[in-house]
Amino acid sequence: MDRPLVVGVDGSESSLRAVDWAADEAALRGVPLRVVYASLWERYERAVFASGPGTSEQVLTDVLAVTAAKRARRRVPGLKVTSEVVAEGPVPVLRRASHDAGALVLGSRGRGGAAELLLGSVSLAVAGHADGPVIVVRGDHDNPAGTGVRDGRIVVGVPDEPADSEAVRFAFREAARRGVPLEAVRAWHRPAYESADQPPLTGGPDPVQRRRAEEALEAGLRALAGECPSVEVRRRLVEGHARTVLLDASAGAALLVVGARQPIGPFGPQIGRVTHAVLHHAACPVAVVPERS
Repeated sequence: MDRPLVVGVDGSESSLRAVDWAADEAALRGVPLRVVYASLWERYERAVFASGPGTSEQVLTDVLAVTAAKRARRRVPGLKVTSEVVAEGPVPVLRRASHDAGALVLGSRGRGGAAELLLGSVSLAVAGHADGPVIVVRGDHDNPAGTGVRDGRIVVGVPDEPADSEAVRFAFREAARRGVPLEAVRAWHRPAYESADQPPLTGGPDPVQRRRAEEALEAGLRALAGECPSVEVRRRLVEGHARTVLLDASAGAALLVVGARQPIGPFGPQIGRVTHAVLHHAACPVAVVPERS
């Protein structure tokens, strides 16, 4: 049986939009939805110490989780939805939740004046450590009932090491579920000493960088196309930086899928610059899928 979908909520409008998206996606997959609220317990404990049990802070956390679960049930009648309030900060709670989830869904903004930065840091931290796919619901669409997850194509950025890519496999499966095309995108660029209006130094009709990108694109699709033969695959080779190419491709897409090899940085595993850019600026939801080391 497929694993449940998990959505993290914090009471913000953005997280409620993530609940809507997650409910639609869970229904599409035919799996239960689990709503997780990670309370900031330092503040809660101060309230309990001052006022005793049953404080408004405790009530608020319970109400937020229950309200999000009710919202999901109203959106998709018959969907199995559970809710949970955990007495920890969001990053460790959501990281653990990703262990047993088919995917973890988050909003793109949090609460408060620095909302974009605040939840952006949570999303980035979780995407950099999660055991499974993390989907950040971006875009300006209002995702009305019955639309959103099924609308538009799936876009995947084909990685530098494409053989048996988990991101490409995830993208194929999402396209197959929705019955929509898969657009496989690979960026390439010329060396600094070679401009677009000059003939390539290799003497061939195409720069060697383009040919290598084409080979990588085909290698990334060859092994997985047979697993989902019904999916229409559209190949795109685009000259430019990967982050710019993927951001352009996200316009009108249902989902942008990128892989993350989680390189080790000075503060532990971190996502790369391309993933960082699309999580902040893509025009559609973004799925960050961990690649095998």
